[in-house]
Amino acid sequence: MVFWEGYLSDESMGTFAPIVVYWIYAGMYQLLPPLDSYRLHTRKEEEQRNLVSMSSVVKGVLLQQLVQASVAELLFLATTKADSAGAPEQPSVLVQFMQILVAMLVMDTWQYFVHRYMHQNQFLYRHVHSQHHRLVVPYAIGALYNHPLEGLLTAVIFFCFAVIKTVDDHCGLCLPGNVFHLFFQNNTAYHDIHHQLQGTKYNYSQPFFLVWDKIFGTHMAYNLVKRPEGGYEARPAKD
Repeated sequence: MVFWEGYLSDESMGTFAPIVVYWIYAGMYQLLPPLDSYRLHTRKEEEQRNLVSMSSVVKGVLLQQLVQASVAELLFLATTKADSAGAPEQPSVLVQFMQILVAMLVMDTWQYFVHRYMHQNQFLYRHVHSQHHRLVVPYAIGALYNHPLEGLLTAVIFFCFAVIKTVDDHCGLCLPGNVFHLFFQNNTAYHDIHHQLQGTKYNYSQPFFLVWDKIFGTHMAYNLVKRPEGGYEARPAKD
């Protein structure tokens, strides 16, 4: 038995939980003090270099999430059948862990090839994926700022954990003790390189592992150096 039983179906919970988690986690980053000593870009850079306002980003994310939630609910209504056999037996913890690991690998594989193709196909980049790159200086709330079509393509594979990781990759902060940075080389600084002009054709892999960038030669290493005025700078260094 789960805590939402009697209030929401499992399908609805799977649809709306990632949305709630996104705004809570991204909102936490947005409400943090300036933390200039840990920033990859200054507040001034964020204001001057980004090509879209925060209000437009918020509206864009909400539109994408509305489209995703609507399509997901329609799919559930069309495919879900009454089950008179009772609740299914839950797999063991080990099996669930392996399922999560496989899901992460599948998601990374899907994201790498779709993301890379979005950059290589001029039509798709110009009319679809370029919307995400209007955020030259990423910030947490803009993690899922995409064209609605692009968001729809990935809706079925985004889970709460992946949402949290994606927000973290765009938060623009290298905080000490960040658990994602301890376990994943694909982190805030790694993805910041992709948002820089020199790195736009590199570091496609998201959100967990670097394997596809390594295999296909699109990995760009970086040096994380302290800025004299405080904070950090991720400087690209082609392998």
